[in-house]
Parts: sequence; C-alpha cells; structure tokens
Amino acid sequence: MFLNELFRTATFRLTLAVVAAMIGSAAFQFFLGYSQATVFEARRSDTLLYREAALLQTESAEDLERKVRDRATDDLRVIMNVTTLFSGDHRYIVGDLHDWPDGLVADGHVHEINIQPPASALQASGASSSGTPAADHSPGVLRMLAVNVRGGRVLVLGRSWHMRSELRLMMRHSLLVSIVPTVLFALMTGIVLSHRALARVKDMHEAIDRIMEGDLHERLPAGRQRDDLQRLAGSVNRMLDRLERLMDEIRDVGNDIAHDLRTPLTRVRARLDRARSAGHSAEALRNVIARAIDDLDQSFAVITALLRIGEIENGRRRVGFGMVDLDSLADDIIDLYEPIAESRGIMLAHVRGQGVGEVLGDRDLLIEVLANLVDNAMKFTPEGGHVTIRTGGDAQGVTLEVEDTGIGIPPEERRAVTGRFYRSDKSRHVPGSGLGLSLVWAIVQLHNASLRIGAARCDASLPGAVFTICFAPVAHAPPPPEEVA
Repeated sequence: MFLNELFRTATFRLTLAVVAAMIGSAAFQFFLGYSQATVFEARRSDTLLYREAALLQTESAEDLERKVRDRATDDLRVIMNVTTLFSGDHRYIVGDLHDWPDGLVADGHVHEINIQPPASALQASGASSSGTPAADHSPGVLRMLAVNVRGGRVLVLGRSWHMRSELRLMMRHSLLVSIVPTVLFALMTGIVLSHRALARVKDMHEAIDRIMEGDLHERLPAGRQRDDLQRLAGSVNRMLDRLERLMDEIRDVGNDIAHDLRTPLTRVRARLDRARSAGHSAEALRNVIARAIDDLDQSFAVITALLRIGEIENGRRRVGFGMVDLDSLADDIIDLYEPIAESRGIMLAHVRGQGVGEVLGDRDLLIEVLANLVDNAMKFTPEGGHVTIRTGGDAQGVTLEVEDTGIGIPPEERRAVTGRFYRSDKSRHVPGSGLGLSLVWAIVQLHNASLRIGAARCDASLPGAVFTICFAPVAHAPPPPEEVA
C-alpha cells in the first residue's frame, strides 16, 4: 500500500517525466552527433579520394600499374582503402577488386557502393582450424570513385565506412554507459523525494482530520522549507486563522443579538402579562399595545439591520453601481433632516469644497450612509450645536465628511465603534441598536472607500467628531461586476 502511494505521488510522476525527457534528450544528442559525424566523415573521404585520384592521373601507365600493384591485397575481410585498375571495358588488370562493382559509373563523381568479397575469398577464410566461422567477411559499404587514366584504362579508388561503424558503436556504448546510471540515480532521487513529500502530506492529512473533528486551534505543519507545500500550508493556516476569527465574531454577534433582542421582548411579555392580569381600561390597553409594538419594531429593526449588513457584505449591490454626485446627495440629506434639526435647535449645513466630482457607487446606499452619519451626529449633539456636511476633492480622490459638535468619540474607541452592537458608555442613554456605524462601514467597504474617524476641527465646548469617507478617483475605481443571471 505504501509503495502504491509512493509511486502515485506527483513528485515521482514528475521524476518519471524528467527521466523520459533525459532519455529523449540523450537519444536526440546521439542522433545529432552521429549525423554530424557521418556527414563530416563522408566529406573527408570524398576530399581524400578526389585528391588521390588527381595525383594518380598524372602518373604514367607503367608507374600507375606498379603503384596499384604495390597497394593491392587479397584480404578483403578488413578493407580500408581500395585501389584497382581496370581496362576500358571494365576488365580487371591489377588491384584489390577483381570484378567491376555493380552501380559504379566512371563519371568522376563519388558513389556509395556495397562491395561483396569474391567466393574465393570467402572459401579461403570461411572457417578457422577449430571450425568457427569468421565474424564478418564483407567489407561493406565503400565510398568509390572511378576516373579515366592514361592508356584508356579506368582507375577505381575507394574508402571504407569502417570508421563510421566504429564511431556509431563507440557512441552507442557511451550513451548506454552514461544514461543507465543517470536514470537509476534519478529514479532513486525521485523515490527519496516522494517518500519525503508523502510523509509531509500524511502529517497534513492528520492535522486536517483533527480540524474536521472540531479542533479549530489545530494548524497544518509548516516546516522551514520554502517550497510549494510549505507555502500551501501557510496559506491554509492563514485561512484557518481567518475562519477562527469569523467563528468568534459570529459567536459574539449571536450573543449580542440575543442580548439586544431579549430586553425588548422581555418588556413586551411583561406588559402583556400585566395587561392580562389587571383590569385596565380600553385607553390603558391601547397604550400597552402601542408600547409593545414599539418594542417589537425595535427588535425588527435589529433583525432588518443585520440582514442589510449581510447583504451588503456579500457584494450583491455592486450590480447597481453608477455615477453619483455627492453635492446633490448632501443637498437631499439637508432637505430631509433640516426640519428635525430645527426642532432640536441644531444648525445643519452643507459646505461645498473645490474639485468635487462624481463617484462610482450606489446612490441609495450612499444616501443610507450619509443619513446614518447625520442621524448619529444629531443624536449626540446638544441643542445649539452644529452638524456640517463637507464635500471636497483633489487628485487623490473625493471626500465626504460629517462633522458635529457633540460628545465625540475617544481615540481608543474609534476602531471599535464600527463593530456590531458596540455602544460606548457615553451613549448608553441614547436609544439605538449599535448597528448604524456597522452598516456605514459595510457600505464604505463595498465601495472600496476608506473611513476615518477623528476629533472635530471646529471650536466648541465639546470635542465633537468627524467622519471622513475617501473615495478613489473614478479613473482608479474598480468597475462594477456584471450581473450574474
């Protein structure tokens, strides 16, 4: 079983692919080297034949016949060079060959001829005294040249391909000697690496099993090797860290939801129980019902806000993105909240900056953001205070600010106020669910914008707060995703 898993690993398969590539590369190199050597040997033999033929053509008939006779041999078992003189009608005069080679033409060009030794030579050397036949009696293929010489005769010169055969044999032996140990070493290396990778994967499988059994604190083993498995384990561990944080957040949100819904539901039950047990008038019952409805509306508002935040965080609203004018948006909010501000004695104003342009976003969601910020500012701003909406822009992008002269937010709480159900000690007496700024944060994230919270810049007795939303320039803003059917 272990060997089967070992041979099925990606590392071992990659090793086999590398071995196959090595063998193919060695075979290609052998073919290329042999081809080049063959071409070189053929050119060298042809050059020697032409040069020798040119020298012998200058000899007299007697000197030529004498030189050919001196070179001649009857042993055709190992013929390296052939020199033979024939008459004009191809009859043997003197030399190594007794018969005119088949296919040879006296045209002054080199031909490749297959020479077979005569029967007499075969009979003379056919067997040794022990009866063992000779290994090879054929001189094989020769490069041959036939030229006309003085006296109307024909001179035949030839060179054997014996060197090419020896070269091929040496290259083949060299290839086998070099490739076999290389392949064996590569296979052993692949087996070792596969065993090592398989052991690491086994440890990861065991860790994953423990995680699936409920141990969310378990992590995949990540060694010091900077390889693919280590990077993968690191990515999975970061994902598990994120999942663990999300699980903790979900657990906390669940607890917060239960806590926030328990209070109004408990009040509803208590009022209804008292109304049932006591004899109240119709007017008193209507008051009890009205207050119970208010408590239920508060519960429904919490649930609706949570569903709204979940929908926005899923990014489903990006399909409705378009160009939005922030100045027009601020004017609409001023018209909506100005009567409420006047009734509370709060000054609500819109300050237009320079270079304000359009931003890419969802107008309804941005109205919801600005409405939440203005409503939140008015809640914590006392009578006689100011709430100011500022719009501005530059090369870095477009900004939308909501500044108030209220109680402000301490620096240590500015990151926490965007969390769900978070309420500062200063705001416990103000009605609310603690989800307004969470909704603002979710919408800002959906628009790939940034939210900064700081102290107000205006001169007032209270510190105040300023919420600044920075939108990227339209040229750098990500395009809205296409709607999926």
